[in-house]
Amino acid sequence: MRVLLAAVFLLSATALMAAEPSTGKPAAQAAPACHTAALAAMQRRTQLAGYYDLKLALVSGKVYEWRTGESPRVALRSAVQVAVAKSSAYAIDGGRQLLGWSAGSEQTEVLLDETVWVAAGDSGLLAIRCNGSLWQRAAAARQWTQVADAAVHAWVGDGADYYIDPSGDLFVRGKAHRGQYGDGKLTEAADWTRVAGGAVAVVAHTGHALYLRQDGTVMGTGGNRFGPLGAHGFGDKADVWGSLFGGARQIATGSRHSLAVRPNGALWIWGADEGLLPKRVLGNVVAIGAGLDDSLALTSDGAVWN
Repeated sequence: MRVLLAAVFLLSATALMAAEPSTGKPAAQAAPACHTAALAAMQRRTQLAGYYDLKLALVSGKVYEWRTGESPRVALRSAVQVAVAKSSAYAIDGGRQLLGWSAGSEQTEVLLDETVWVAAGDSGLLAIRCNGSLWQRAAAARQWTQVADAAVHAWVGDGADYYIDPSGDLFVRGKAHRGQYGDGKLTEAADWTRVAGGAVAVVAHTGHALYLRQDGTVMGTGGNRFGPLGAHGFGDKADVWGSLFGGARQIATGSRHSLAVRPNGALWIWGADEGLLPKRVLGNVVAIGAGLDDSLALTSDGAVWN
C-alpha cells in the first residue's frame, strides 16, 4: 500500500465518523434528534468507498474522487459519509441530504432527505433515515421503497443485500446460489430472511458477505474462489457462516479479499494475492474500504493509503 494523499488538516477521523455536523441553524431551529437506530448507524459511517476502479475518500469533511492510476480530485467540500457504485458516487451532506453524481461530474443531485447512512452498489441503494427506517432504491428506478421500520446498518451486495436491525439480527434478500444466506440453503427466498444474530456491521460483494459480531468475531459466507473468506470454503463456496478473524472493530471486503481493523488500529488483510491467513499490513488505521482487488485505509494523521 502507498500513500495516495495526505490531509492538510489533521482532524480526527474518528470524530468525523461519529459526529453529526452542525447544520448552521440557530439552536431554536435545530432539527429534532434522530431515532436511536439512526444514531447507531452514524457510528459506522463509511469514510472510504471503492467499487472496481472508482474510489472515494472523506478526509476533513472533503470528498476526494479518483480512479485507479489517477490523482484524486475534490468532488465535494462538505460531507459526513461516502458510498460508490461502478460509475456513480454518493455522499451525505451536513443537512442530511443524500447526494448522487456521475463519476467525474461536477453536478450533484439530491436523491433523498433526512438520510444518515447510505450503502451503494450497481444494483441500487440502501439508506437509513433519521427516523431509523431503512429504504431501498433499485438502480434503474427513481422510487424509494421502505424495507424496515428500523435498521442500524445495511449493505448492497449486488446480488444479495443485507441489513441489521436494532436487536442485532441480520437479514438478507436476493440471490443465494453461492451461499450468500449462510443458512445452508442455495435457494433464494421471496422476502427478507433472518440469517444470524449478534451482528453490528455487515459488508458484501458479488457472491459473498461478512458480518462483525458484537464480540469482534468476523463471520463470512458465500463464494470463495479467491479467498475473501480465508480457508472457509476456499476453492468454491461456503454455504454456512464461519469464523474468519477475531478481535475486530471494523470490516471491509472487495471482490477477492477482505480487511479488518483491530481496536489498536492494526489493519489485517487476507484473500487474493495476500493468502488465506490474515496478514498485518498497516498501523494507526481509523477507516478502511475495498475495491475490485485493492484496499483503502485512512490513518489517524489524515493520510489515505491505496
